[in-house]
Amino acid sequence: MTDAGAAVPSTQDEGDIAADYIEELLDICDLDGDIDIESDGERTQLSVTASSDSNLRVLTSPDAVAALQELTRLAVQAKTGEFSRLIVDVGGSRAVRQRELAQRVDAALAALEKGASRYEFEPMSSYERKLVHDLAAERGLVSQSEGEGRDRHTVLTRG
Repeated sequence: MTDAGAAVPSTQDEGDIAADYIEELLDICDLDGDIDIESDGERTQLSVTASSDSNLRVLTSPDAVAALQELTRLAVQAKTGEFSRLIVDVGGSRAVRQRELAQRVDAALAALEKGASRYEFEPMSSYERKLVHDLAAERGLVSQSEGEGRDRHTVLTRG
């Protein structure tokens, strides 16, 4: 924690710390990647990109991205003493996952229209649950999260 008189780190500072951490990790793992930092003043997003023939694709699974994001958040927190809300994307994997979740919500809508009383998703990260909640609301569905910890998942019902 920072002292009451100490300055809270800016999202730019947070981004720089996170980028340094990810760059070092990529070097250790001998992975290619360029890091872009964007900030809206409240939240920092780091995008790790590379050419299509890069070996970076080994980090693009949802679990790998979530793990990299959590490790990076912890590294930033260790340096700043402040909780970090940064988001990490690798090779556009977040956009791919959002499209996959949109298809799943569409499948849930179809199942509910055919008479299912509810549609349960597998456990997923809070970021992915938020995406499902938003997608469900766009389609007029009711969503809620159930379960605790690693078992937390989203359930959709008709409105």
